Amino acid sequence: NEDQIVELKPQDVIIPEKGGEYLLKVANFVDECLEKIYKLKRYYNAEKKEDLIGKLVIGLAPHTSAGVLGRIIGFSSASVGYAHPFFHAAKRRNCDGDEDSFLLALDALLNFSRLFLPEKRGGKMDAPLVLTTKIDPREVDKEVRNMDIVDVYPIDFYRISQKFSKPQKIRIEKVGDRLGEENAFYDFKFTHNTSNISMGPRISAYKTLSAMEDKINAQLDLAEKIAAVDENDTAERVINSHFLPDLIGNMRAFSTQSFRCVDCNKKYRRVPLSGKCVCGGRLVLTVSHGSVEKYLKIAKMLVEKYEVDPYIRERIEIIEKSIETVFTGKKKQMSLADFL
Repeated sequence: NEDQIVELKPQDVIIPEKGGEYLLKVANFVDECLEKIYKLKRYYNAEKKEDLIGKLVIGLAPHTSAGVLGRIIGFSSASVGYAHPFFHAAKRRNCDGDEDSFLLALDALLNFSRLFLPEKRGGKMDAPLVLTTKIDPREVDKEVRNMDIVDVYPIDFYRISQKFSKPQKIRIEKVGDRLGEENAFYDFKFTHNTSNISMGPRISAYKTLSAMEDKINAQLDLAEKIAAVDENDTAERVINSHFLPDLIGNMRAFSTQSFRCVDCNKKYRRVPLSGKCVCGGRLVLTVSHGSVEKYLKIAKMLVEKYEVDPYIRERIEIIEKSIETVFTGKKKQMSLADFL
């Protein structure tokens, strides 16, 4: 029945069609490993992505090490992963367009070892070091408890909203109200229906826009159109939370960088007295000039176009002067296009 609405189980997931095609290749690879390396029977025997429906996957949010077990129940034409709110919260990944990932459960179990992980800082991120096999709503991120689960908002909700009253003044059933009860996992209602869950944008603009400047311009262009958003505050937050830490961090990385041999790839903390590698190869920097100031132009554009805090404006100016001091006398590398 195409008109039937089926509620997602807490650990059921719907993945993008392109993701299904990729996992199909992974499934064939895992089967070959089982057959040719471990001398065992093939497990997936998948010929098309639909053959993976019902198979177990592990959901893993970027920059974390805790995976959550899930089950594929279908595919979507949109580049988005649909899952129960508890599933997203268990991965500490809310539903606001963040990147996410799925991997076949057998792939994670078969092709994993701590010996594969880098020893450097952050090497244990993006690897399922621990696995949640059963979701307990009392243990997931508390943010999901504030999600309302009603099919209609009472008229009092709209009346109170006109007075800009505090949310606590209106009683609307939320996820947190059902914790410990039998229906804590199901019967979550919604207020607006749709004929297709994949309607609307099929892919995030953050992925279609390649340049950071284009992404920032699109974000602030939208902020200027929305009456409820202060575009000056948005620009200030972008600078404060993204550009400033990157500019300062890249400057620090440049001043403490190592040197690499172009021939044998050996790295040096300091340049040897001979000025070259022990193999005789030429040494080059590992952090480029361009990577240090890649966000400076955008940051300057934002402080000039929007009314940001004078303190932030001055910090950008100080960073610019610091970069000029480090790279004084350096000429910009020219390309053939500059002579056309």
